[in-house]
Amino acid sequence: MDLGLKDRVIVVTGGGAGIGEAITRACIDEGAHVVVVSRASQGVLNFLAEMQPGSHCHFVETHLEDPLQCRRAIEYVERQHGRIDGLVNNAGANDGVGLANGDPDRFLESLRQNLVHYYAMAHYALPMLKKSQGSIVNISSKVALTGQGGTSAYAAAKGAQLALTREWAAELLPFGIRVNSVLPAEVLTPLYKRWLESKEDPATALKAITDRIPLGHRMTEGSEIAAMTVFLLSSKQSGHTTAQHLIVDGGYTHLDRTLT
Repeated sequence: MDLGLKDRVIVVTGGGAGIGEAITRACIDEGAHVVVVSRASQGVLNFLAEMQPGSHCHFVETHLEDPLQCRRAIEYVERQHGRIDGLVNNAGANDGVGLANGDPDRFLESLRQNLVHYYAMAHYALPMLKKSQGSIVNISSKVALTGQGGTSAYAAAKGAQLALTREWAAELLPFGIRVNSVLPAEVLTPLYKRWLESKEDPATALKAITDRIPLGHRMTEGSEIAAMTVFLLSSKQSGHTTAQHLIVDGGYTHLDRTLT
């Protein structure tokens, strides 16, 4: 299927690790130019070192919790490429700031890490997205829909991302900009692996999770989240899809627990 992304410019926050890395790879496979906007972790640098010359992958080191750095990242894209055809808001992590074990300052800091840059990046990219009639994809989480416990700030951020998806879809209708969300549940990212390794018996902990995933009793692959994301970026193949929350999770969120 031709997604029509060849030579399109796609910005992916957190695009050098985990789900973001899978999205970056999928966009590059479609011939897009990808700008990865994130901190310069060792994992990100290792990923960028793998990229072949001519792969059209660029990196802007950015602390996304700082709106000024978000603006500078978008200004870099404008200088280098002159356009943005797609924005994937992806960066963030479940930091476990709960109601009892957190405090208002930590809650606000978590929102800066997980939510505020979604708005900042979309705000600063908007003039170029209007010109290209581009697409925004917000990577959210099943935590936006299901109570998990012990993660108030992350849940608030993820729920807000869904609200913003439909708010922006409504506001940007006159400009032909589509806005959608993708919601993963259980994906074996590097962060997830580190969490498992903190358990006394990682293999048993992993099996306890996969046993509860209805379709195939397996984790969702990052490439499966990426496939949905690049489809939504494609005006050629998903040109009449907007304001949608698409859940890629093997039925984890919605199917009856008696199935597992």
